[in-house]
Order: sequence, then structure tokens, then C-alpha cells
Amino acid sequence: MLDLVVPVYNEGANIVKLLNQIEISIKTEKQLTIVYDWEGDNTLPVVEEVRSKYNFPIFLKKNIYGRGALNAIKTGLHTFEGKVVLVLMADLSDSLEVVDEMYDKIVKEGNHLVCGSRYMEGGKQHGGPFIKKTLSRLAGVSLHWAVGIPTHDISNSFKMYHKAVIESIQIESSGGFEIGMEITVKAYLNGYRITEVPSSWYDRTAGESRFQLFRWLPFYLKWYLFALRKIWFNVKNVQFQQNNGKNVIPK
Repeated sequence: MLDLVVPVYNEGANIVKLLNQIEISIKTEKQLTIVYDWEGDNTLPVVEEVRSKYNFPIFLKKNIYGRGALNAIKTGLHTFEGKVVLVLMADLSDSLEVVDEMYDKIVKEGNHLVCGSRYMEGGKQHGGPFIKKTLSRLAGVSLHWAVGIPTHDISNSFKMYHKAVIESIQIESSGGFEIGMEITVKAYLNGYRITEVPSSWYDRTAGESRFQLFRWLPFYLKWYLFALRKIWFNVKNVQFQQNNGKNVIPK
């Protein structure tokens, strides 16, 4: 069973399209948890009306850590029931046709974290603010080549995690979507196996974006510098085991 976690904020205009995409594109057995901030969110009545039409369970869960995208993602990551979880956005930005491949890379190939990558060969990004996508590409590609983190797209939220990764770290993010970057850096430092698949990203066409570049940029920069400090300068002399075959997914 694959757990899907979707943070929402007034995504009533998008949610049915997302549910349709999930049903059509993801063949893996799955269940979906939609995490919302408040009872007045316009996503909720739409979900209540259509949830019985789908062939996978759909749950509504109120954010347990306080409002905001970060806390919604944390709620989903700390309460999912299975062994594998995928964070995806309700704005139809993620290319769901690669989800089954991501799942296989965990359960069949023994990886612990799989990143949807816009910046590896075969990945694409459609639309979005120029400054945002330029900084995102620069961060991902530079960390890949400078310190060896095995993804070209560390800032993308579209990531699949084995439960062992989530249970092994304390999430410290306090801004917004930089949580995916933090988890990836810490998973790499802890020796978990990370890989990526090419994915496409599309700018939203309906609803209101919660991404606040200039407000959250310092939080992304924090984890970027953290990765350089811990890996490139080897402050704590971290012993990497990722490439020597010793790391096995816990049962």
C-alpha cells in the first residue's frame, strides 16, 4: 500500500482533477490523505461529495501542528500508516505517471528516498517564475555535482520516502516547502539510498499558490549551507555507507 499525502488550502477548483489523475495514473494500491488547515477550506465539501466514486480510500485529516504547508506535510508524514509515502501537491503540478516507477525503486530496488527530478535528463519544467526556477535548478545541480547528493532536484516537494527515513530524523524546518530539502540532506548523511526519476512540473492554472519565494528563501539557504558544511567540509567526519551495500531497508 502506497500512502499519498496532499496538503491543501482552498483547492476546491483542483481537487477533482487531482483525484481523477490519481485513479488513472497510479496503478499501485494506494490510499490518500488530504491534510487541511481549517474547517472552512473549500476543498472539503468537494471531497465529501465525490470521495465514494473512487476505487481508493480518501481520508481527510486536520493539520495537527498548526496552519501552513509545512505543518500539513509534517502531519501527513508523521501519521501515515504504511511503509512508503509520497508527498504531492493538489495544484496538478506533479507528473503522476512516474509514481509507479518511484514505488518500484523503493520496494523492488531497495532505495529509501526517490526524488521526482525536473533537472535530470528527461525531466522538464513548464512555466513558473524565472527567479524561482533558476534558483531551484542552481541549488539542485550544484549540490549534486559539488557534494554528490544523488538527485539534481533537491528542492522539489515531489518525493517518495520509506518510513525508515522519516523515523530516523527530527524535522527542523520552520518555513515552508524546504522540508523536502531537509529530509533529503539528512537521509543522505544517514546513509540511506537515494535515487531520482525524471518528472515534469507544471505551473498551477487554478487556485491560489502558497509558495512565498522571498519569505522562504532563507530557509532553503539554511539547508543548502548545511549540506555543504556537513559533506564538503566534513565537519563531523560523517561516515557514508550509501555506496558500499551495507544499508538495507528495515523490515
